[in-house]
Amino acid sequence: MNAVPAAPTPHPTQPTEAPRDLVGVGIGPFNLSLAALAHPLTELDTAFYDQRPAFHWHPGLLIDGATLQVPFLADLVTLADPTSHWTFLNYLKTHQRLFPFYLAEQFHIQRAAYDTYCRWVSENLPGLHFSHQVDAVRWNSERALFEVDYTQLDADGEAEALGRTYTKNVVLGVGTEPHIPEPLRPLADAPTVPVIHSADYLTHRDRVLAAEHITVIGSGQSGAEIFLDLLRARPAGHEKIHWLTRTDAFAPMEYSKLGLEHFTPDYTHYFHQLPEAERDHLVPAQWQLHKGIDADTIAAIHEELYRRTLDGGWPDATLTPGVSVRTAGRVATTKVELHLEHRRQGTRSRLTTDAVILATGYQERSLAPLLTGLDPYIRRDRAERPRIDEQFRLVLDESVRGAVYVQNAERHTHGVGAPDLGLAAWRSATILNSLTGRDPYPQPARTAFTTFGLTGHENRAPRPGHRAGERGQLIELQG
Repeated sequence: MNAVPAAPTPHPTQPTEAPRDLVGVGIGPFNLSLAALAHPLTELDTAFYDQRPAFHWHPGLLIDGATLQVPFLADLVTLADPTSHWTFLNYLKTHQRLFPFYLAEQFHIQRAAYDTYCRWVSENLPGLHFSHQVDAVRWNSERALFEVDYTQLDADGEAEALGRTYTKNVVLGVGTEPHIPEPLRPLADAPTVPVIHSADYLTHRDRVLAAEHITVIGSGQSGAEIFLDLLRARPAGHEKIHWLTRTDAFAPMEYSKLGLEHFTPDYTHYFHQLPEAERDHLVPAQWQLHKGIDADTIAAIHEELYRRTLDGGWPDATLTPGVSVRTAGRVATTKVELHLEHRRQGTRSRLTTDAVILATGYQERSLAPLLTGLDPYIRRDRAERPRIDEQFRLVLDESVRGAVYVQNAERHTHGVGAPDLGLAAWRSATILNSLTGRDPYPQPARTAFTTFGLTGHENRAPRPGHRAGERGQLIELQG
């Protein structure tokens, strides 16, 4: 008879340790950046929890040759502290690869190299607790502390023990999750026909390549890289690939030097001060700042397509922008039928395919399940989204003495730079300056040549040592 597994022990009702200064939920690049910059601050007692057994960064998209869209200086710490032990350059030096990297002259590194670097940090940085699933965050008014309940998982991902820690502050870095359009959701879990999100591309690549006809939906960087990878793997004249997108063009990403200034602290300060309605109007209008395709990938796709015309034929690859998927259904058990509509023409068509890759982006993971216990304290905007102050704190009721910081959950208040790796170290430094009440990481007075507003109301950083309100209250910066 098989032994019945022991039930996890209940959450302790009494703290088993002194309260921490900061507990992080999630260990993606952003909270890993925060943990790395917090490491030398001896006055802070921190702990970070993640339900995964180890750090991995978008493993399904580490396509051979795919590069980051930000320079290597946008590592976890350099733009806040280039002398940190946890820089990408020090990672190379530690592994005796600094001179080869110098000679390679790679300003934009491969995604796989970034993933390996982050794993090196995660494996050597203390205070990180993997295989720990955070279940709830609550405010304990009697103790004037947050209590964080977690489940410790075993090697199989099963519950092993329950625990609770108390902390003065919390930072939420739970990341994003794949977005699957409504018409395709019923098909995404079907075992017979591969309808997969680009986040799982490499896991299913061999199965997708075995399909007779493949459709890629979505024209961002991931969609372009996957289309190029599939194109290179298929024989000339027998590619049988469709690439569809709702946008009016397979558009290049805005990568001009002044355009990139939208990913600076100056622009973030400016955006945060705008009225809510203006912020909501701006974010979707700026899609080309972060949802386009880099010029090198576009060039590589065109070159590969052109190369396949040299024998006089044309590749069996169809690239059609301006198309949306209205509905989708299964044909028998081995095919999918997509019902398409061309927005500009007002025409409709059907496409039968054997595999679908959904390069349809990501959405912010909902904080609601974690924050049910805090809901009465959270102040919200007109769209019922949490209000977030300039120092990345949820605006809470004044009775809550601690702070709840967020990372990559603030696009509606801080703009297009929220998910950008280039602002990770700066945001982490901002949080730590706020948390400590001093400036262990002094912020630059100016970061862009563009002035994003009229003189007298410039976007500017808080003064050194200045905190933007106690207990998450908003303070308007005056010109």
